[in-house]
Amino acid sequence: MDLPETNVEQQQASDATSKAGDGASAPAKASDASFAFNNLPQNHSGGNKPSNLDLLLDIPLEISVELGRTKMMIHDLLKLGQGSVIELGKPAGDTLEILANNRLIAKGDVVVMNDKYGIRLTEVISTVERLEKLK
Repeated sequence: MDLPETNVEQQQASDATSKAGDGASAPAKASDASFAFNNLPQNHSGGNKPSNLDLLLDIPLEISVELGRTKMMIHDLLKLGQGSVIELGKPAGDTLEILANNRLIAKGDVVVMNDKYGIRLTEVISTVERLEKLK
C-alpha cells in the first residue's frame, strides 16, 4: 500500500522561516506546508487486492433457525427427561424464522435433503424492514 508522500524540505524551510523572524517562534500553520498525495489505485474486479466488500464477505455470522418458543416454570423444567415433549407456541405448518446474529433475515419451510434438514426460504426480509427494526 502506498503511503502519502509529504514534502519534508518545504516543511523544514517553512519552520526555519517562522523561527528566524523576530526571535519569537510562531507556530506553523497547516497552510504553510504543502503536501503531495499519491492517487489511490482503483480496485476493479480484475485486481489482486481485495475490495472493501471482499473484506466484509469473510466475517462469520451465526445463522440459526427458530422452530418456536415456550415458557416453563423451573419445577416443570426439572421434571423433563428423555422422551419428554415440550409444546411450542408456534402452530404446526407455520414458517420458521431464520436469524443472522439474532436478527430476523428470512422465513422458510423445513425440507429434507439427503437425510439432512434444510430450510427453503419463502420470504426474505427487506433491507428497509431490517433497518427500521434497528431503530
